[in-house]
Amino acid sequence: MFKEKFKAVNDGYTFDDVLLKPLKSSIEPKNADVSSYFSKHIKINIPVISSPMDTVTEDKMAIAMARYGALGVLHRNMSANEQVEMVKKVKKEESIIIRDVFSIDPETPINVARTIMLTKNIAGLPVVESGRLIGILTKRDLEFSESNGKIKDIMTKDVITADVNVSIEDAKYILYKNRVEKLPLVDKNGKLMGLITAKDIKTREKFPNATRDKEGQLMVGAAIGAYDLDRAINLEKAGSDFVVVDTAHAHNENVLSSLKKIRKNIDIDIIAGNIATAEAAEDLISMGVDGLRVGIGPGSICTTRIVAGVGVPQLTAISDVADVARGNNIPVIADGGIRYSGDMVKAFAAGASTVMLGSLLAGTEESPGTEIIINGRKYKSYRGMGSLGAIIAGKSDRYGKLGTDEFIAEGVEGSVPYRGRVSENLFQFVGGIKTGMGYLGATKIDDLKEKAIFIKISNNGLKESHPHDIRIVSEPPNYQNSNIY
Repeated sequence: MFKEKFKAVNDGYTFDDVLLKPLKSSIEPKNADVSSYFSKHIKINIPVISSPMDTVTEDKMAIAMARYGALGVLHRNMSANEQVEMVKKVKKEESIIIRDVFSIDPETPINVARTIMLTKNIAGLPVVESGRLIGILTKRDLEFSESNGKIKDIMTKDVITADVNVSIEDAKYILYKNRVEKLPLVDKNGKLMGLITAKDIKTREKFPNATRDKEGQLMVGAAIGAYDLDRAINLEKAGSDFVVVDTAHAHNENVLSSLKKIRKNIDIDIIAGNIATAEAAEDLISMGVDGLRVGIGPGSICTTRIVAGVGVPQLTAISDVADVARGNNIPVIADGGIRYSGDMVKAFAAGASTVMLGSLLAGTEESPGTEIIINGRKYKSYRGMGSLGAIIAGKSDRYGKLGTDEFIAEGVEGSVPYRGRVSENLFQFVGGIKTGMGYLGATKIDDLKEKAIFIKISNNGLKESHPHDIRIVSEPPNYQNSNIY
């Protein structure tokens, strides 16, 4: 019986086990299209997702990722209210049309209005009486005014407004023509319905490839626990575009039952994981998920495979899940084990639609990790969500308990080299992906899945793939931590 188990052992492959065979190509890398689906209903211009880890993704990271065409997933090692506020912060960062407009009454004292504008960092306040817009208070109005008196005495009464359904192009023209910074939107009865600012329009034009929702706001998602229905509902109300059901082993009957319940109660996309097998993909898809997160144990800070002896080498896991997911039009997110942009190309070739990154983004300026100086070089803290520090510090139930308050850690804590700003790293990632697509003659990410041919390599082949027989004195930005032999 036991001998038979070893006769049935299958080979498993990960990124360093294979290379992609170069093919005849007519594609110039600069013309390759790297846009791809993250979930069933969400397409992004850069197929990279920041992981929901407490040293990787909070609001600053989510904003940066969305601005440049990628996506961020807010971690859940915080209270539900804190997570909701982070979602709102991302959504308000670049609202072309501000729907929830802060306004004041004409009888408001000038000193109160000045305090409001300073504390809330607001440059202009619409003045509303009985629901109707009657004026606007700007910093210029306050500049030389006395502190006593009321808003109605100093406000600008002749307000330039636009219809609530005005187009962005028309709004730009009105703002420019009248040399104003703010454009209140009113209905036919003069009721204030929204506000457009010149600053937000300029910001939008600065990031033309940003990942935005239908309202023009930056897209963002958040992680939830496998049984966290209330958190999911509150996140949807706050404006989250999707939720990621975040558990170490999603192919669990209790998780599947909970997924079905969550699906019935929210309308936004649900991404579920982590999984590593075709059977898991089939069961999760039957629960109505919109994306699959693949990877059990491949992360640089994960010890699941060592502690539990469980896992599937990442490329094999991706391909097994993708075979099932593709027939159901469900995108696959490759989560973990990626160290270079070449690994991303291999993940796409194996069937992934996007990649989720932890360590490669943990060292960036926008990550929430603590900065550390080691031997004169800057690092940032990075830890697995299964590490004792993450478990003790937060509210994560991603990894199971053995008792009431007892955990077995499945991750470690460490540090990663400082990598600069997110935008610089995304530029390098995209460049590497496009270069790989050029070698394979792939115009789109989906072409990689069709055309790619894998070649198994030896340890010597891997060594040959890296710089060798020299002392590296200067590392390019897309090849850090290269001294691995």
